[in-house]
Amino acid sequence: MKYQSRIAVGVWLAALVVAIALIARTPFSADMSAFLPRSAGLAQQLLVDQLREGVASRLVLVAVERAPPAALAAVSRHIAATLRQDGRFALVSNGEASARARDRDLVWRNRYLLSPAVTAEHFSVAGLRRALDDTVAMLGSDLGLLAKRTLPADPTGEALRLAQDLAGRTQPRTVDGAWASRDGRSALLLVSTRAAGFDIDAQELALAGIAEAFEIARHAVPEAAGATLVTTGPPVFAVQSRARIKSDAEHLSLLAVVLIAGLLLFAYRSISVLALALLPVATGSLAGLAAVGATFGFIHGITIGFGVTLIGEAVDYAIYLFTRTVPGAAPRATLPRIWPTLRLGMLTSVCGFSAMLFSQFTGFAQLGLFTIVGLTTALAVTRWVVPALISGPFSGTGAIGVAAPLLALVRHRARLRWGVLGMTLAAGLSVMLHGAPYWESELSAMSPIPPAQLVLDARLRGELGAPDLRYLVVVEGPDREAALGASERAVAALAPLITVGTIGWVDAPGRFMPSQATQSARRAALPDAPTLRANLLQALAGSNLRDDIFAPFLADVAAAREGALLVREDLEGTSLAVQVDTLLHPRGAGWVVMLPLYGVADGLALARQIDGLNQPGLVFVELRGEADALLASFRNEALTLSAVGGLAIALLLGASLRDGRRLAAVTLPLAAAVVCTAALLLAGGGKLSIFNLFGLLLVVAVGSNYSLFFERDEKDRARMVASLMLADLCTVIGFGVLSLSGVPVLRGIGGTVAIGAALSLVFAAVLSPRRT
Repeated sequence: MKYQSRIAVGVWLAALVVAIALIARTPFSADMSAFLPRSAGLAQQLLVDQLREGVASRLVLVAVERAPPAALAAVSRHIAATLRQDGRFALVSNGEASARARDRDLVWRNRYLLSPAVTAEHFSVAGLRRALDDTVAMLGSDLGLLAKRTLPADPTGEALRLAQDLAGRTQPRTVDGAWASRDGRSALLLVSTRAAGFDIDAQELALAGIAEAFEIARHAVPEAAGATLVTTGPPVFAVQSRARIKSDAEHLSLLAVVLIAGLLLFAYRSISVLALALLPVATGSLAGLAAVGATFGFIHGITIGFGVTLIGEAVDYAIYLFTRTVPGAAPRATLPRIWPTLRLGMLTSVCGFSAMLFSQFTGFAQLGLFTIVGLTTALAVTRWVVPALISGPFSGTGAIGVAAPLLALVRHRARLRWGVLGMTLAAGLSVMLHGAPYWESELSAMSPIPPAQLVLDARLRGELGAPDLRYLVVVEGPDREAALGASERAVAALAPLITVGTIGWVDAPGRFMPSQATQSARRAALPDAPTLRANLLQALAGSNLRDDIFAPFLADVAAAREGALLVREDLEGTSLAVQVDTLLHPRGAGWVVMLPLYGVADGLALARQIDGLNQPGLVFVELRGEADALLASFRNEALTLSAVGGLAIALLLGASLRDGRRLAAVTLPLAAAVVCTAALLLAGGGKLSIFNLFGLLLVVAVGSNYSLFFERDEKDRARMVASLMLADLCTVIGFGVLSLSGVPVLRGIGGTVAIGAALSLVFAAVLSPRRT
């Protein structure tokens, strides 16, 4: 081995060690929010934040089925008791009175800080008289028992008012003291994990804890031996998505390797040649993963799955080298002849993939960086390392046989050319006249969650009374207190819209966590003991109520005047904590409050009226519209980046070829392949997704290699055609295997490039210029 060869091999081995070390230290992720924008408007960023770490991302909806109602309720109580002792869970709700007691106790102890009715006038003689009359009137209502029990300590009805507010949301029906579905066939629980939604390892452990608690409960209740557990919600989706991505990455990569290795073994009939052909692929994959880990701090599972595509394209370089080497010659003698074309082909691929680097979607930026580094490394290994590892002459004669079909196309290209052009024209017209919408408009199309799981999730949310949080008002503040204060002002500004019926009611964290300023004002409004006693005596004058029964009331007001204000930590262990945290959470350097609006009949009219309030800092959000806008921004970016990538490829080819005819000979097959691929994807009422867009860009990057080789005047055309045929088969296999994935991003890109790569080679052969 020559000195230069030893240097190349030494550098290669050192780089492998560094890459493996970097990969070993890099965490892997399957967080699908990586395929959401890194920067967006407030409303869209709220969606992303909630997907990643909001309280909504931690909620697990649980159903126990296939047992008698009483047994289901017993299992529910067992599960809840187990999970409440487990530190992985912040909240476990199943409708049990004992669980609700913590909420009622907190509200009772802090009723004078929580009640919006608490003002100085409320405790005047007239105010006390009105409050007493209202409370006495409640004795004959559904809350009569509670009113009678609380009257001595709460004659002004603060607790009753708050209890009505607490129960204002739709609650599931209760069977044997536990929540149940409307048909009584399922026991229902709502569980919140402490771990953030993006911490999938912790979420997986939490779900395992739920399953274990169910097994314990099922065996503890004899009638529930055949019961089944059903779970859904963001944590379940996250864990299932990771498992699916991991499974696809492992199985599809293995399948691609086996198929490509089998094809190369058939072509070259040599294990050593097969190993050398796969060497650039393996090195490029490791280098790409290491670069992603070093740049982003994590490697997404889809990036690993996308490595399958590198197998299909990076192996092309070794194929070109081996197949083009004439019998008895050394591969290093072939390199000078094919290197200019290989280098230009690699640069066009890099131009195509580099557009993805500028995506505001982290996932696509990772895919772009992975592929660019992988292809560049694979070509470098093919150029300097592989020849150094081959001792003696080499012949790739065994691969020539695969050239026969493509050579037949080349021989008859004069007759076939007009057919290809006609087919391209027809495809272009079909795209232009496509009656159905071109673009996939549902954000759910990006999700790897099976439709059946989404249906289950919608059913359980409906059973648990989860509202449709479609309309929101959002306010921000530099800290929690400022955000709470801003939300209270926003609620006051929205009050007239409730009066006129534009909205039904507004939810706010201030219901159970008022700002410190509001609490202080309410506490200051409480009269001192002598004043309150005197006002109460006058208010009771002429009534049948004895004043001595209200000693608890006087004592509680006095205690509230001297007591501490309510803080977030006081809510821990109650369902109120989840309600508050769902609406109030940190964002960046500040805090944001979401105020859901219920009973909205006309969203457009509501938007106009809120805009007419002229409230600074108050932002109206229609989440469904924002989801559509998010997808539209995603699509617009993909279109822009695709156009930029295509333009970069055209400029590179133009600068390299420096001839209009040569440029047309290279680009015409690419344009035809893109148009025909798009037409096939749209056939039968199909829609194009952002993944198809990136796939079409990759078709240009991959197909440019074929056009470049056909454009060159080759003395040994049979070997050239054989190398292209073999390379294209590997690319089609690599990307085609991705089309079997259940992950939309992999399936969309894989299927698009597999079709486009096959068409690119056929069109390059048929439309290639005739050499004299």
